[in-house]
Amino acid sequence: MINISSVIRHGILSNALACRIQHSSIADNTVQNRRDSVHIPGGKPLHNYANLYFDARNPMMYRRKEEFNEICVLCVSTEVMKFSGVVLTDGNASSGYNRFFSVEEGLSAICFDKVFARDWTYPDTFEYYRRKRIKCAEVLVPDKIGFEYIKSAFAATKLAEYKLRGLSWPLPIEINPDIFFM
Repeated sequence: MINISSVIRHGILSNALACRIQHSSIADNTVQNRRDSVHIPGGKPLHNYANLYFDARNPMMYRRKEEFNEICVLCVSTEVMKFSGVVLTDGNASSGYNRFFSVEEGLSAICFDKVFARDWTYPDTFEYYRRKRIKCAEVLVPDKIGFEYIKSAFAATKLAEYKLRGLSWPLPIEINPDIFFM
């Protein structure tokens, strides 16, 4: 939640723009290094897009589950998919196995039953990693998403909600521990 004041002021920024201001990243450095080498076909480098997951209950959140009182999830309007240059992925954009789509193509091509599946576990190792990749399908918005497109926030606990309100969060907050693997 340390970045909430910045989000209120600047919106959700691409990695390239966020690097220009003081912030605290919860991203995995290994994944960020992979993302640094990805260039969107017909577009910009991946780090020039503000990235959103379709489903917040995903492998990245699972890795941060112990930080449930320090993080929140922002709910963003689907209106951002109407912005020029938006790209959808059928899995984590850092993976070498995903595809990039226009919004129209992506909404038809993405396997949303797997994106919104309760989990990604599977006994077959190959299928496990495939499902894990798909669970992290993304919406990539060039440069930034203005605060006016954020509709609400999810918090894991009343304490997390209290901390978020203490940072002058002006929008609705819903407590949903399930998103945070509690």
